[in-house]
Amino acid sequence: MTSSSTPPNDPSLAESLAPAQDKATLRRQLQAERQTLVDRPLRAMHLQEVLRVWLMERSETIIGAYWPIKGEFDTLPALFRWTEAHSGRRIALPVMDKQTKQLSYHQWYPGCDMEEDAYGIPKPKGTARLQPQLLLVPCVGYGPKGVRLGYGGGFFDRTLGAMTDQPHTVGLAYANGYVPWLKAEPHDVPLMTVLTDEGLAWQAP
Repeated sequence: MTSSSTPPNDPSLAESLAPAQDKATLRRQLQAERQTLVDRPLRAMHLQEVLRVWLMERSETIIGAYWPIKGEFDTLPALFRWTEAHSGRRIALPVMDKQTKQLSYHQWYPGCDMEEDAYGIPKPKGTARLQPQLLLVPCVGYGPKGVRLGYGGGFFDRTLGAMTDQPHTVGLAYANGYVPWLKAEPHDVPLMTVLTDEGLAWQAP
């Protein structure tokens, strides 16, 4: 894996944008770039391997993940193999609370009943609520020291703020999403780890 202090080798459209560029425009450009990556299947294969290897050193037994949309990396194949390695390991996917705009996590397994949430994203139906010990989070983009660029809804930050037991947070992105000038805003919660198709991009001390 690459060093956490080494920026990605792959130049990105984001690197040419001026720091004054608004985040809404940056989000649109990064999403468009991600969805049109010619080598996205190869990048996804590399990130599957990075994630599987990284998880081998972890002791958590409940991992919160996400249902991939808009070209996001799909964690579920790697996580399914992770559950097969030891009994008692469980995967949870987010369910949106329309009132609080926070996420709760409910158990997912291949073949479980699913239904769409208010945004049209599949979620588990009628499964047990779980408290993730480790949380995998998709990144539209990412910057130095675990700064994450999401979709702008604030769901991740609100959800973490409401948790009494804080999970280890892991951002997942393709290396072309690196934005060297991206800075955290007051409400942003930095990620503890960032993994990309090039390896370990960030690990908090």
